[in-house]
Amino acid sequence: KKGEKLSKIDGNVEFRNISFSYPSRPEVLVLNNLNLNIKAGESIAIVGCSGSGKSSLIQLLQRFYDPQLGQVCLDGHDIKDLKLNWLRRQLGVVNQEPIL
Repeated sequence: KKGEKLSKIDGNVEFRNISFSYPSRPEVLVLNNLNLNIKAGESIAIVGCSGSGKSSLIQLLQRFYDPQLGQVCLDGHDIKDLKLNWLRRQLGVVNQEPIL
């Protein structure tokens, strides 16, 4: 319940030096020193084979997990410093599913 709410959001998202593995398999790095800067208003596609980290990026942005190393930032603010339920209300996600 603690954390900051930003008064204004532009929508710039940045993954800074992200290294991540799931708690159930800590020896397997899903993301290794990833840097990705997505500017507000940009459309991007994240593609890759199964297990390449596509869904993991979204789960990190939604804070279902935190990276072992690095930062996920929204408009320059580390999302760990933002109020979790507020952050999730700012995001719209359509997950990858074989049948919608």
